[in-house]
Amino acid sequence: MKGANQTAVTEYVLMGLHEHCNLEVVLFVFCLGIYSVNVLGNALLIGLNMLHSRLHNPMYFFLSNLSLMDICGTSSFVPLMLVNFLEAQRTISFPGCALQMYLTLALGSTECLLLAVMAYDRYVAICQPLRYPELMSGQTCMQTAALSWGTGFANSLLQSILVWHLPFCGHNVINHFCEILAVLKLACGDISLTALALMVATAVLTLAPLLLICLSYLFILSAILRVPSAAGQCKASSTCSAHLTVVVVFYGTISFMYFKPKAKDPSVDKIVTLFYGVVTPSLNPIIYSLRNAEVKAAVLALLRGGLLSRKASHCYCCPLPLSAGIG
Repeated sequence: MKGANQTAVTEYVLMGLHEHCNLEVVLFVFCLGIYSVNVLGNALLIGLNMLHSRLHNPMYFFLSNLSLMDICGTSSFVPLMLVNFLEAQRTISFPGCALQMYLTLALGSTECLLLAVMAYDRYVAICQPLRYPELMSGQTCMQTAALSWGTGFANSLLQSILVWHLPFCGHNVINHFCEILAVLKLACGDISLTALALMVATAVLTLAPLLLICLSYLFILSAILRVPSAAGQCKASSTCSAHLTVVVVFYGTISFMYFKPKAKDPSVDKIVTLFYGVVTPSLNPIIYSLRNAEVKAAVLALLRGGLLSRKASHCYCCPLPLSAGIG
């Protein structure tokens, strides 16, 4: 960013729903409740995965990463949004806006990659079960998770540098929160290069993982249909149902947000964006808890005090016992 642009804007005004004060109070209570469910639910999943020995396998290791991502993602904008619901002056500093934009893009990109890795994990578990311990070793899981996080954050850093080097002419009003498209609209120069880089990165980090997920599930479906017994088909498909539900919710949300018709009332669009940004991350622990017998068993063991009384026999991030890979 040029020197003049750095001093032109020191803070950004977040419009929110200032024209609907009564609605903001209702949304504050609603969002606070959903955010609490999100943090507690995902933190519970991470804790269960660390404490319960039967959850020490790659699928739940990646699920813990997904849960951590959901906590960080919503925490990057929800607390400030809750404060702004109750404040007459709704602003965010320039560094705060830059950090919020960076985290939002980084975590979104990383989630796409992690969902693809989880789909590959299910593919290996069902289509190549004998090679599962070899292909999904503890070291491999750690490396793929680190690569997913590193790629997502590196892409966000590159996109952020391109955006903040654009000329800004003092426009500082943002509809809801600092995400890259909202900030890009404030630029007053040529944004073609930045827009092209963003489009290419989106295609690579969003559509490519979706393609890999679809291919994985095509092979999985083919393998399930070759299982002779209905009971075997049901067991095999049940190992994928929770992950597939999360994928549908995640990509369905993205598709709805970017391809839905624009509402006549801008406030409607803001509420819809708010709903999907806050509610969707809280669904993951609910989906995995309701559709997974092992998670239910771990919750029951925790409630009975069985998990807390056990001593951890090995570190969660050490080589994972993969015999439960398709459980």
